[in-house]
Amino acid sequence: MTQDFVMRFTKRFAAGATIEIDFLQSTSEVNVTALFGPSGSGKTTLLRCLAGLIRPDAGVIEFRGQTWFNASRNIALTPQQRDIGFLFQEYALFPHLTVSDNIGFGIRNCSISERHARVAEMLTRFDLQGLDQRLPGQLSGGQQQRVALARVLARRPKLLLLDEPLSALDALLREQLRGELRRTLARLECPVMIVTHDRLEAVVLADQVALMDAGKIQQYGSVQEVFTRPRDATLARLVGIETIASGEIVEVHEGLATVQVGAIRLLAVAPSTQQRFVHVCIKGEDVALQKGFLGSSSVRNQVNATVRCLIPEGPLVRVGLDCGFELTSLITRPACEELHLTVGDVVTAMMKAPAIHLIPRKVIP
Repeated sequence: MTQDFVMRFTKRFAAGATIEIDFLQSTSEVNVTALFGPSGSGKTTLLRCLAGLIRPDAGVIEFRGQTWFNASRNIALTPQQRDIGFLFQEYALFPHLTVSDNIGFGIRNCSISERHARVAEMLTRFDLQGLDQRLPGQLSGGQQQRVALARVLARRPKLLLLDEPLSALDALLREQLRGELRRTLARLECPVMIVTHDRLEAVVLADQVALMDAGKIQQYGSVQEVFTRPRDATLARLVGIETIASGEIVEVHEGLATVQVGAIRLLAVAPSTQQRFVHVCIKGEDVALQKGFLGSSSVRNQVNATVRCLIPEGPLVRVGLDCGFELTSLITRPACEELHLTVGDVVTAMMKAPAIHLIPRKVIP
């Protein structure tokens, strides 16, 4: 697979922060890549360097054989020359222009009839028929988002860049629009890169994730791989894995590792490399709870645990457990009510072996 999107550049800031990007990506398969990471990790700077809104200090940016930036050759194409679509957080619609005029604003180098045809195509694609003569202030948040996307896509860009497109919305509207935006992005004919620090947003919207921290891309892969199998403990915390405990592998047999975690032994899929000391990573959603011991269950790991806290989180409840080490379970509210959980209860925590991710851990003598 040809790596035809080359991002190798450095951007330094007077305050001392440095963004160093060394990343190759194939655009042969159109997909959505999320730039995910905490605030200040460099996500928006990377996006703006790709767009031509910020000039790096060194390096190159190439897209499908075209050089967008090359510091040594003094090449720095403008955003227009790069032919990208950029959707800002606030959508930046012109308040005095109608929906049709907003969509058609960026269309250049074509006849009036073709321009009208392209606007009509966008109105249909984004289900905006009948709204074409309205002003942005007369639209709902979801309609404004669709108009903003229609405007950047009417130009038929080579690449679409979105900078936290849902962050300006309230929580309820954001939840409603995630699925709608995903369906829209799935129909596009160009690669998409989207900046977000919201884990759920990345999971819903993206096919691939570039995990950023400290100005660098630390891990890249599918959504499933990055969020369930991070490379180190720091990245595990960034992607929101609730339980990260120190463990020691005491035995490996038929692809399964027996790991000592405090006074408890757990079975996990053995790591590909020989490693004695590990971080044991367990996602809260992979920890099921039951009152009483289920000896006949097919689940390999069953441990007694005491409920230490119950924290409601919307439709879920975060259950803090003590089983010889701190363990977190995320269960639904109905499940919590069905179990009649209260602080101090003794429960059985169940975890399947493949759900436990082991990361090498350095031990200082």
